[in-house]
Amino acid sequence: MYTDGKILVGCNDNTEVYLLPKLANRHGVIAGATGTGKTVTVKTLSEAFSDMGVPVFLADMKGDVAGLAKVGEATGKVQERVEQYSLQEKGFSYRSFPVEFWDLLGEKGLPIRVTISEIGPLLLSRILNLTDAQQGVLNIVFRVADEEGLLIIDIKDLKSMINYVTENKDKYQPKYGNVDTRSANTIIRALLTLEDQGGNQFFGEPALDLNDLIQCDDQGRGIINILDAVKLSLYPDLYSTFLLWLMSKLYESLPEVGDLEKPKLVFFFDEAHLLFNNLSPVFLQKIDQIIRLIRSKGIGIYFISQNPADIPDAILSQLGNRIQHSLRAYTPKDQKGVKVAAESFRENPEFSTVDAISNLEIGEALVSLLDEKGVPEIVQKVYILPPQSYLGSIDDEYRNQINMYSVYKQKYAESFDRESAYESLLQRMNIDANEIITQEANAEYNPQNTPQNNPQNNPQNAPTEDTGQGGLKLPSMGDILNNIPTQTQTKRRSNASSPLDKVVTTATTTIAREVSKQIVRGILGNMKTK
Repeated sequence: MYTDGKILVGCNDNTEVYLLPKLANRHGVIAGATGTGKTVTVKTLSEAFSDMGVPVFLADMKGDVAGLAKVGEATGKVQERVEQYSLQEKGFSYRSFPVEFWDLLGEKGLPIRVTISEIGPLLLSRILNLTDAQQGVLNIVFRVADEEGLLIIDIKDLKSMINYVTENKDKYQPKYGNVDTRSANTIIRALLTLEDQGGNQFFGEPALDLNDLIQCDDQGRGIINILDAVKLSLYPDLYSTFLLWLMSKLYESLPEVGDLEKPKLVFFFDEAHLLFNNLSPVFLQKIDQIIRLIRSKGIGIYFISQNPADIPDAILSQLGNRIQHSLRAYTPKDQKGVKVAAESFRENPEFSTVDAISNLEIGEALVSLLDEKGVPEIVQKVYILPPQSYLGSIDDEYRNQINMYSVYKQKYAESFDRESAYESLLQRMNIDANEIITQEANAEYNPQNTPQNNPQNNPQNAPTEDTGQGGLKLPSMGDILNNIPTQTQTKRRSNASSPLDKVVTTATTTIAREVSKQIVRGILGNMKTK
């Protein structure tokens, strides 16, 4: 709860624990076993940040975070806690908070879309669970696309690029290295699986504008952006990689602001262990760098996990604000986790931290926040304040009403498919085969017969043949473009081409070259422009 210019996180009969706004960008961790109160803590903090005028982004893994959009009720333990600590005198009142619902799958919120070019080969390899060799092929595909000005917006673009690079590997291998056909086949199959998981809804346009996540309402309250992850949680690689991309994109895009009086955005990363599972040392180093530097962009990152031991030490050491709910210690491994959690706090002489962690009640937590000098305070055992919003989920009708009146509905509701790598490669093969594009050729070309309008010609629907080498035979771009005029027809057109045609061809090539010069990639391979 935001009161007196700071956030009241929890209290007991003798102590109140506050989070200072100017130190909220020093990151934090919220840990505890299932059912001990982590979600309530996240909701309480989100409400306080919103009242403070700080936008929030968080994931709703079980559906109950959505209750932030509905007025709370004076029931059960909530009202008991309010009366016990006289919270109404401090400004507590049952109310709703401004929210925007988002959904990568486009079902329970505004669709979030990202282009494949934006997300980059490194993170896409993580989503597809590729080996190093397969990632190497994907890197080559992206490099060719970047340098030749070909935008990979959606999955059909990427499939076309893989087909194109594989078919023309003799051209690219001297510069980029081996393009292994088996690896390319594996990537194609992985993309089919991604499509089944909803990849076609996620990869596309209009792409998410990060500025839309950093907004306040007309009362100055920060918008709480809730990513519906109930279904998304079934695909942990997609979920964790998207949040990682979003975090890295914020780092790459936002300007340096130093330490502000309050953060520009607070980012809650739920189920944080999914991010660090099977993480390579190189990848971990990149994440460590982002966490270390993103606070100077005004962003506070708060990891949520069952046990702080799930978070690598290099990351955990940067999380200054710590809230620990109860941990169960039934096995030696559990006991080790409790010890690790206890050692992360400044000891309080009034109680044993190790013993307290295993005996906390639901809604009770060990809390150590940064003081005015940025030094962790002595750990306190307190009850987390209850949320002022609804303690539970909301029905679909209520959610749909909020989505209907969203200021971003018109911007994101409908997708569009502009010219990108798929269309450009069709055109490029026409150029390579015919040496020049003329106005006559364009006039005679029937769009209704193009592969994207004829399902039988679509490379995604083309039959595959067994190569006998454990892979699939990739359809060639020549097979795809079966409607291109013959070489004899082309020569006649070439001889009849006008000076204007040659100027247009030269200009098109120049524009593509200039676009490619503007494409650079950040720490995690996500695209940014110079």
